[in-house]
Amino acid sequence: MHTITAIALLVFPALMIASAISDLTTMTIPNRITGALILAFFPAAIMAGLSPSAILACVGVGAACLVGGAVMFALRWIGGGDAKVIAGAGLWLGVSGIGPFLMWTAVAGGLFGLSLLFARSWAQPYVGYGPRWVGRLLEPKGDIPYGVAIAVGALAAFPQCALMLGNTGVF
Repeated sequence: MHTITAIALLVFPALMIASAISDLTTMTIPNRITGALILAFFPAAIMAGLSPSAILACVGVGAACLVGGAVMFALRWIGGGDAKVIAGAGLWLGVSGIGPFLMWTAVAGGLFGLSLLFARSWAQPYVGYGPRWVGRLLEPKGDIPYGVAIAVGALAAFPQCALMLGNTGVF
């Protein structure tokens, strides 16, 4: 793999980490992160040697993730930023990475949610001693920044996607 291709492929993990940090500290995932995920995919895919049909399949996976995310947003299961970052991750992960992504996101979300519920029950006396975002995170009936679980799932699935495996076909 060429150095420039490796650098292009590092954009995905960097943006996923940025989305997790943003969601954790502000309970929002900025559109600029999702936009960067989408825009950076195409040059990275071309540099990695993905065929046009493989790129089109990735676009299809991203679109399906956007529809699924929109449904979950409409049901108030996740936030709008979460729905958009799921679509951006689906675009990068494609057909071969979407299964592991969904599995690891569910596992990470369950573990993170349980950990947060536990922390909310015992950390209340200490909330005032930390940064404001920690207090907001530990509110007893507060939201859960699911972007953290999405990022963990995406990072865990990334080594299995076509971009990383050098698989230039659809699967």
